[in-house]
Amino acid sequence: MSVVEHSSHDLGHGGGAPPHRPGLLMRPGFIRGAWCFALFFVIGLYLVAGIRWFAGWDPVYDWNIIVIVGGLTMGPIGFLLGIGAFDYWLYWISGRPTRPENHDSHGAYTWKDYFKVNTDHKVIAVQYLVTTFVFFVLGGFMAMLFRAELAQPGMQFMDTQTYNGLVSVHAALMIFVFIIPAFAGLANFAVPLMLGAPDMAFPRLNALSYWLLPIAGTMFLCSFLAPGGAFATGWTSYAPLASEQPIGQVFFNMGVQWAGASSILTALNFLVTIITMRAPGMTFWRLPLLVWANFTTSLLVVIATPFIAGSQFFVMFDRVMHTSFFVPAEGGYVLGYQHIFWFYSHPAVYIMILPGFGIISEIISVMSRKPIFGYRLMAISMLGILVLGFSVWAHHMFVAGMADWLRVPMMISTLLIAVPTGVKVFSWLATLWEGRIRLNTPMLFALGFISMFVIGGLSGIYLASVPITIHASDTYFIVAHIHYVLFGGSVLTIFAGIYYWFPKMTGRMYNESLGKLHFWLTFVSFNLTFFPMHWVGLVGMPRRVADYSDRFADLNLVVSISSFALGASVLVFFYNVIVSWARGPIAGPNPWRAMTLEWQVSSPPPVFNFDEIPQVVGGPYEYGVAGARHAILSGGSVQQETPA
Repeated sequence: MSVVEHSSHDLGHGGGAPPHRPGLLMRPGFIRGAWCFALFFVIGLYLVAGIRWFAGWDPVYDWNIIVIVGGLTMGPIGFLLGIGAFDYWLYWISGRPTRPENHDSHGAYTWKDYFKVNTDHKVIAVQYLVTTFVFFVLGGFMAMLFRAELAQPGMQFMDTQTYNGLVSVHAALMIFVFIIPAFAGLANFAVPLMLGAPDMAFPRLNALSYWLLPIAGTMFLCSFLAPGGAFATGWTSYAPLASEQPIGQVFFNMGVQWAGASSILTALNFLVTIITMRAPGMTFWRLPLLVWANFTTSLLVVIATPFIAGSQFFVMFDRVMHTSFFVPAEGGYVLGYQHIFWFYSHPAVYIMILPGFGIISEIISVMSRKPIFGYRLMAISMLGILVLGFSVWAHHMFVAGMADWLRVPMMISTLLIAVPTGVKVFSWLATLWEGRIRLNTPMLFALGFISMFVIGGLSGIYLASVPITIHASDTYFIVAHIHYVLFGGSVLTIFAGIYYWFPKMTGRMYNESLGKLHFWLTFVSFNLTFFPMHWVGLVGMPRRVADYSDRFADLNLVVSISSFALGASVLVFFYNVIVSWARGPIAGPNPWRAMTLEWQVSSPPPVFNFDEIPQVVGGPYEYGVAGARHAILSGGSVQQETPA
């Protein structure tokens, strides 16, 4: 969202007597956040030391526990208090006189407002996207480091523990603080506007949800500073290995808790917003498919995320409290960790792809000027994925030693979940058929997504088969599969969504030539990086190892060079976005001639989105139907479909 000018009567800014302004140390912001972090860390330190001294435990200063309580729990709470995330609630529960709401923390009036606790969903969306791309760059840099190590057999630049740490932190950053929250950022911007709502249902909770995210990502990164190095057990962090690692492992255990809390709070906010804040006439069968996608994703998050939180708590308890949840020598159930972890983490794959389905549906319908083929079946198929997603987790455990009788039911359910996903692919293809297709940047990324996701989905069908999984498990075939799903699927849809809503967010158009260059560089280098991994995996190259047989050297050199090209392609994207935001051509309110509600207001939208409540009168995708309209604003002045 661009910085916009508003007069004082809009929101009460500048009206009346100026409020009392506290001094620099007491003013909400990063300075207060820094000293509050230090203060709460000290409180946590002495809380641990005091309890251990009183109980007679030795040593009194156990740094394993102090780091968890002081550094990874109390300190971040102090930081949130310092930046002002709790100020409104603390004032309210203190019983002091009610203050009139002047919305002084709502909307971006200068660039500084993006670095504060802000309750405007559009500002929060930009905060999400910028933050997640910072972690994307850092995670990508780690990938380039370990691909440089893998360019040749033997150990060149690092030891095996460092290699494992780079791989593990790379995966954690990409999954927990890039893909999942990047979709939350795009949805934060678009969903309230699509619903005709002035904001999210709980704006302050929305702001808090965002600020939990940089805490989680910082924890993952700070694990490199811990004695013994970063956590090195992969993003799966299997027990009992994770219970026996250096102290850097707890940075993963706690980082997942903060990222999970952010996801749950955001999901609850989306659910309440979608159910209760739809404009008049906006029935569920008139919702844009992006809203349907975020509705089902939010249900998945709320149901599944507590399971990964529980699994990480159990691992941490085994480490610091000497419990034996996953310690086999003391009667622990090791496979229990994998069951709990994958009960979350396979639905998490759909958490990372369903919002992308919604984005692609919006783009394909608009850019082909046709209604979505099988709209209701598309929405129902998302609900089908929601239900079936909880019945397939154990296909990740075909070689883990689980009960044999569970293999065939899990194989069947894994094959079945391809049906609702296939419904979407064929619906997109049918929508494209005989459409007036515009091959602009968002559409190129949408088409690239379909082709890459189909490859990832087909390899997933192979891996649903028990015999194939037994052969391919823990090889680079798995690495290829997951990257075709999460990069070829999720990341391409994130880029598509950013290019599609960029004019609405900023009020400016991006450079189309640079956008297309970014797509083709990404598409070609991605395939050169990951497609060869299918082959080297099937012929025996194991994943998660820092060295390999000489017979895999040539293809690994090609993969490493291509991965650097893939990393370089992102520079085109950043240049395009930054320069276009600063001085790109002014975008009109509806450059794509779309029918959904976000395109019926100015670019960027007003602070509270709509000057009047829209009245929804039709479906969101009636392209090619003369006179069709989705909603009425300003006495009927809305986008209408006209024959081309």
